[in-house]
Amino acid sequence: MSTSVETASGPQEQTGSRNLMLALVVIASAQLMIVLDASIVNIALPKIQTDLGFTDANRQWVVTAYALAFGSLLLLGGRLGDLFGRRRMFFWGVILFAMASLLGGIAPNESLLLASRALQGAGAALASPAALALINTTFPAGKERNRAMAVYAAMSGAGAAVGLILGGVLTEVDWRWTFFVNVPIGLFVAAMAPRYLVESEGNDATVDMPGAVVGTAGLFGIVYGLSHAAEQGASWGDLQTLVPLIGGIALLGVFVLVEQRAKHPLLPLRILADRNRAVSLFAMLLVGAGMFAMFFFLGLFVQQVLGYSPVKAGFSFLPFSVGIAVAAGIASSLVGKIDPRWIAGTGGILAALGMWGYTHLTTESTYLTGLLPWIVLQSIGMAFLFIPLTMTATARISANDSGAAASALNTAQQIGGAVGIAALSTVFSSAATDKGKELMTQVTQQAQAKGLPMPTTAAEKAAAAKQFQAQYGHEIQTFASTQGFWVAAGMILVGAIATFLFLNVKHEELATDGHEAVHVG
Repeated sequence: MSTSVETASGPQEQTGSRNLMLALVVIASAQLMIVLDASIVNIALPKIQTDLGFTDANRQWVVTAYALAFGSLLLLGGRLGDLFGRRRMFFWGVILFAMASLLGGIAPNESLLLASRALQGAGAALASPAALALINTTFPAGKERNRAMAVYAAMSGAGAAVGLILGGVLTEVDWRWTFFVNVPIGLFVAAMAPRYLVESEGNDATVDMPGAVVGTAGLFGIVYGLSHAAEQGASWGDLQTLVPLIGGIALLGVFVLVEQRAKHPLLPLRILADRNRAVSLFAMLLVGAGMFAMFFFLGLFVQQVLGYSPVKAGFSFLPFSVGIAVAAGIASSLVGKIDPRWIAGTGGILAALGMWGYTHLTTESTYLTGLLPWIVLQSIGMAFLFIPLTMTATARISANDSGAAASALNTAQQIGGAVGIAALSTVFSSAATDKGKELMTQVTQQAQAKGLPMPTTAAEKAAAAKQFQAQYGHEIQTFASTQGFWVAAGMILVGAIATFLFLNVKHEELATDGHEAVHVG
């Protein structure tokens, strides 16, 4: 009798395990595609800028438009999954993402390309929180869910580096393939989702549209204001900088009031009432700001200063992908043995040290000594950060709120990225202006000391400016980049300190958090 039972149960267990693995492949593939698209165009930026006529000031919007739409719509996307079914939102989000990618690939001008990037962000905002919530409801608590979370977090961390590698290879063919590549991947994921992902139960609650409008407008205002401050000739006192910034902050205050009174809030404030979740989101916000900015500035540095081709620039980030994959495996095995504060806090220190290493870059730096050690160190730190923070941000949450908690985590990371790029672009712009003036003063004084004639006509001044840029442009860019890396290192360090001091989830709690998983198969 016992033999027949074992024989009967064996295939069922194997089928369940196989289907769980396939479900994880579907979720991880979507998350990788979504995250890498935040960085895949970084290597292609110089060619996109040339082909479509972007200015230096507007260039950052190719990256920021995606991160801003993604981050500002995530809360709405997560709540729609809670209300109407997470698998359904995952499916339609991936479809929208694939179609927007097709539009970006054929975009003939700047406006249509930016519109496609915003639509990609909207699709990602539907799919990403649903993907993370589906892990909580599909995989049983403990080893299975920890492994799934580790894979998801690794995709979130490695996706940006994979995007740079893939972007470099595809840009050598044509930058438009950085968009086209998403179409077959998205259609494959959409086709597999109904078969291997379990639909969640929706409810008849209404969508909190006032909260969605106010929250989205507030986030947009802050990022737009910071981005405008980075433009050439702009300042913090400009109305186009101050009005969006002040208005955005005020609207986020209104958002909190709206959520307190809403019957079915977009972001239930009880989610943020948990101290560990709030600390996790705060740390992820700062880490996202530092990481996205790092890829943005390093991607430009290795091409424009070191002179790398797009393919060589992309593969220069391969150690990051390898490092984060290896470290993710280590971190996932540690979360069941060590409290997450020690893993994430240590990871934050390592990541901040890696960012600090980039502050020593010069125009004479080499890859082996100036970049590689810090890339490897940062990849280890990021893995040790992402995996425990992903778990603590979604631990001890009710099934009805898991979508909102997942979207809050992704919002922190993506808005952190958008704010980080905008804020550090401002730092970069200011530092570049100051360094340019300093060098120009030195050049002028040296010319006057030698009795050389000063340019007087418009043509002479233009020629002198061009010569100055050719001679000192790389030095100015390198200096400005290092100033941005200093600020980014500080951001990550603050996140690490907050994790050490205030995160108090025990590792035993991550092994069983009270969720009942819906087993696939």
